[in-house]
Amino acid sequence: MLEFSVEKDLCQKILRFKAGVIEYRGIEIGDSPQMLKGRLQLFQESIFFDLEEKPVTEVPGIKEWRQVFKSDGKDPNRYRHAAEALYRRIAKQNYLPSINSGTDLNNFFSLQYQVPIGLYDADQLDGDITIRTGRPGEEYEGLNGRMNSLENLILASDNDGPFGSAFVDSKKANVVPGTKNAVQIIFLRPSLPMEECKALTESLMNMFTQINGGEATFKVIGCE
Repeated sequence: MLEFSVEKDLCQKILRFKAGVIEYRGIEIGDSPQMLKGRLQLFQESIFFDLEEKPVTEVPGIKEWRQVFKSDGKDPNRYRHAAEALYRRIAKQNYLPSINSGTDLNNFFSLQYQVPIGLYDADQLDGDITIRTGRPGEEYEGLNGRMNSLENLILASDNDGPFGSAFVDSKKANVVPGTKNAVQIIFLRPSLPMEECKALTESLMNMFTQINGGEATFKVIGCE
């Protein structure tokens, strides 16, 4: 079992910061079942119509996480958190394609909860995981194909350094078909009560194992 912690410096900036963390063992990642593909497509279409009535920045979870970025010292207009990036794609009808059963579920719940969520191959990680603020000079090559500055970004780090963030994840621990063990980090809305955070995290975990099999455990960590 991995140990997860939140660095004190982050807690000083985001007083009620919380993250749901889930460990999966013995999962089977492959093509998404038609049920998941259909739900993801229908949900995106529903979001598109909702966004015709209001801007992305007024969606409650998107708005709150923009403020989190700002409080942590990152300009939310230049660095859009992962959930906002998904919503902006959908607003342009650039719908998310099906990738695999792990990534599709990750995207589905990121859209539903309106928060960034990271999914990582646990066998590619080294040691315990700390959620903290990025330091000057830290960077990695992201799944967006670019080198990304991590300074003042909320990120996840192991013994080798940062591997994921609420902005964009690195290529280091990407979940692909063949991944057997995984870690999922839900960057929860700080305003949500702890019991609601636990319920959301458990709901995600149960649906993930229903589709991908395996066993899982979860907890919510944070600054409260």
